[in-house]
Amino acid sequence: MSLKNKDLAELMDKVVKRNPGEPEFHQAVQEVLESLEPVVEKYPEYLTSGVMDRLVEPERILKFRVPWVDDNGKVQVNRGFRIQFNSAIGPYKGGLRFHPSVYEGIIKFLGFEQIFKNSLTGLPIGGGKGGSDFDPKGKSDGEVMRFCQSFMTELQRVIGADTDVPAGDIGVGGREIGYMYGQYKRLRNEYTGVLTGKGLTYGGSLARTEATGYGLCYFTEEMLQDKGDSFKGKTVVISGSGNVAIYATQKATQLGGKVVALSDSNGYIHDPEGIDLDAVKQIKEVERKRIKEYLNYRPNATYTEGCKGIWTIPCDVALPCATQNELDEASAKALVANGVKAVAEGANMPSTPEAIEVFQSNGVLFGPAKAANAGGVATSALEMTQNSMRLSWTFEEVDQKLHDIMKGIYKNARDAAKEFGMEDNFVAGANIAGFLKVADAMKAQGVV
Repeated sequence: MSLKNKDLAELMDKVVKRNPGEPEFHQAVQEVLESLEPVVEKYPEYLTSGVMDRLVEPERILKFRVPWVDDNGKVQVNRGFRIQFNSAIGPYKGGLRFHPSVYEGIIKFLGFEQIFKNSLTGLPIGGGKGGSDFDPKGKSDGEVMRFCQSFMTELQRVIGADTDVPAGDIGVGGREIGYMYGQYKRLRNEYTGVLTGKGLTYGGSLARTEATGYGLCYFTEEMLQDKGDSFKGKTVVISGSGNVAIYATQKATQLGGKVVALSDSNGYIHDPEGIDLDAVKQIKEVERKRIKEYLNYRPNATYTEGCKGIWTIPCDVALPCATQNELDEASAKALVANGVKAVAEGANMPSTPEAIEVFQSNGVLFGPAKAANAGGVATSALEMTQNSMRLSWTFEEVDQKLHDIMKGIYKNARDAAKEFGMEDNFVAGANIAGFLKVADAMKAQGVV
C-alpha cells in the first residue's frame, strides 16, 4: 500500500533517506502514516504545525559501549542503546531488549510503536526503548550481573523516575532488572521507581509478570464479544513460550479456550489435548530449556523443527507472541483457510503488512500489537504509581485496573476507526486514537 497524501509521502521518503538500512522502523512509520491519511485530510494543522515531522524523529538517541569481563577473565564489548522518542504526554517509558539482533533500527521501531501504545493506555507516559546486542542465553549469573552493572553505569546518566523509566523486554527479566536496579541505586544514592518489572521485595507490582499475556486475552475477548462471541470452546494457537505466551495461555484457558500449540526459536509443539502449562513453566522458567523438552512430560504431543509451520495448525484464535514479522502472508492464508476468527498480537509487530491485509480482507478480527499487547506497559505505569505513592496494591486490584485499561483501549481504537470511516480496522483505529492525544499535546507545547 502506498501513501496517497503528497505531504505524508514526502515525509516517508525523508524517513527512509534519513534512516538507511532500518527496515523495521520504515515499516512501522509507513503503517502509522497510512492510518493517519484521513486524519490529516480532516485536520491539516497537524501537518502545517510540523507535528508529523517531529513525530518521526526521536527526541534523543543514546548509543554507548558496554565493556564487561566474562568468567574466563576476558574483556567483552557490547553496544548499548536508549532512544527517548517522545515525551509529550509523560516521561519516556519502554522496555530494554537484550538480544543479538538488537541494533539502532530495531530500537527505533520499538520506541516509535511505544509512543502510540503508551498513549492508548490513557496513562501519562511517553515513548522510549532501549537495549543491547548482548545475549543472556548461556551466560552465568555473574556474567549477566557484570554486564548489567556496566550497562547501567552508562544508562543512569539519562534516566530517572520523572524522566525515563525503562522496563524489561526480550532477554530482560527479573534477574536483569534486579542487577540494573541495584547498580542504579548504588550510583545515584536514591531509592526511586526508576525501573519497572522489579521484584516484589523492592517495589515491584503484583500482576506485572502476567500483565502482557493477560491484557492480550482481555483485548481479544473484547473483540470477540463485540461480535457476540467469546473464547469459550475456541481452539487457540500461540507462538512463543516466554513470559507473554505463558500467561496468554493461562488467561485464554481461564476464559474457556483450549491452547494447543506453543513454540520457541527452534521449533513448535502441538498438543491437541491442550497445553500442560505447568510443564511449560517448569521447562522455560525453572530449567531454562528448549520447548522440545515438553515431550518428556506429554509424550503424545508432537514437536516440529522450525517455527513457521505452527500457523498451519487449525485454530479459531491465533496469538503471535514471539517476535517481529514472524507471521507472513503465506501463514496468514493458511490460518484463514483453516477458519481462524481472530488474531491478536502479543509480540511487537509480529505480522507482516501482507499478512494483515489477508486478515482484514477476509473479515478476520485483527488486534494490532500497539493495542493488544499494551497490558505490560500499562501495568508498568501502575507500578510507577504505586512507587510514587509508596503503596502496594493486591493482585486483584492491579488485574482489575488492567482489565479496565484493555477495555478502554479496545473502545478507543474501535471508535476512532469508526469515526474515520474504517469500521473494524483496529490497526487504523489504534494508530489514530494513540496519535491524536500525543499530537494535541505536542501542539499545545509549541515547537520543542
